[in-house]
Amino acid sequence: MNRRVLGLSTILAVGALALTACSSSGGSGGDSGDKGGGKAAGGEVTLKLVAADYGNTASDSSKIYWDDVAKRFTAQNPTIKVDVQVINWDDIDKQVKTMIQSGNVPDVVQTGGYADKVADDLLYKASDVLSSDTQANLIESFAKAGQVDGTQYGIPFDSSTRVLFYNKKIFSEAGIADPPKTWDEIKADAQLIKDKKLAPVPYALPLGPEEAQGESMIWELGNGGGYTDASGKYTLNSQANIDTFTWLKANLVGPGLTYANPATTDRKTAFADFAAGKAAMLNGHPTLIAAATAGKVDYGVAPIPGRTAPLQSTLGVADWMMAFKKNGHQDEIKKFLDFAYTKENTLKFDEMYNLMPVTKDTLQDMTGSGKHKDLEQFFALLPTASFYPLGDTTWDAVSAEIKKSGGTAVKDDPAQVLGALQKKAEQAVANQ
Repeated sequence: MNRRVLGLSTILAVGALALTACSSSGGSGGDSGDKGGGKAAGGEVTLKLVAADYGNTASDSSKIYWDDVAKRFTAQNPTIKVDVQVINWDDIDKQVKTMIQSGNVPDVVQTGGYADKVADDLLYKASDVLSSDTQANLIESFAKAGQVDGTQYGIPFDSSTRVLFYNKKIFSEAGIADPPKTWDEIKADAQLIKDKKLAPVPYALPLGPEEAQGESMIWELGNGGGYTDASGKYTLNSQANIDTFTWLKANLVGPGLTYANPATTDRKTAFADFAAGKAAMLNGHPTLIAAATAGKVDYGVAPIPGRTAPLQSTLGVADWMMAFKKNGHQDEIKKFLDFAYTKENTLKFDEMYNLMPVTKDTLQDMTGSGKHKDLEQFFALLPTASFYPLGDTTWDAVSAEIKKSGGTAVKDDPAQVLGALQKKAEQAVANQ
């Protein structure tokens, strides 16, 4: 089994090199020697793009971004149209799976994982659908994270890390001088906030299907656990993980210091509550900055608390672009991706959602412009970040199961819930 939990320990070194050595790569000009392509001579091709929605409201939906990219791309390439479909994070993987099963396969998909599609031989290699300039512009650590058995299929699209967000006003009114550093301090601070009736949700714990796999891993890392061991074997029901959910159940859920049912509460809800001043603290990524600022929340960020000390390795996340072979539109996909990965477009997206880049020229711009001071702590966490086992062809299936039922471990028996997930993970490995 080709499993990898990725610590991007070289990314800042790569980024530093990018600042001095990066040329204006990532342009829309592509190599001309590729084979493939499904367009009849003189005919038009419509590419189907399916992308995840990073927005929280209609006004910041990713559809606005992708419609603009598609319009400008077609203006430069009149024979290639782009049909844009943007789907929320709860449903995108399920809907893409249904599309594939029904034969209505998209040409390009942007979502959270790619490796299961490699196992089914559905994807073009990255080198088939990116020009050499665009490939060279990808930060090397992320490009490697897109590999399965040494061949890159996943094309990194954006990245982020996680920190603790807390409401400074609420903390001040509660008499809490500093953000918590340990789980016990989280409990004590949340209890104080509840007792003083300063926030309906002292600690926002979203373990619903939107991103249960992310919130779960953050807490597991805080207790020395995680999804795999050093050999790459799944350890979903390790004692450390069981103890993690047992603590959450007894210390946050039981006393009413978080949502009544975290397993049905999504990240979007938690972020909205924090931005509205209803939640006092939560684990968040950079997109929460804009929402909190718009909500006039005086927020602070700090390292995520672990059981006995702040996390030395927080969760890092990369999202992915992938290109499907079925429709034979290799040449058209290549033109579109080369256009989509120009600095103009990647910078616009990363700044729109306050995400961190995966391309060298955009990294250069964001770190050199002085406009992104609010991201400095997120950038600083990248060297030691821990990532999902993205290159494992079973991860998407396992992740889907965690999203579906992992959150129930803070309501039901943690050992039983995690044990059932472990069995499903082992079955996925046996069936690959």
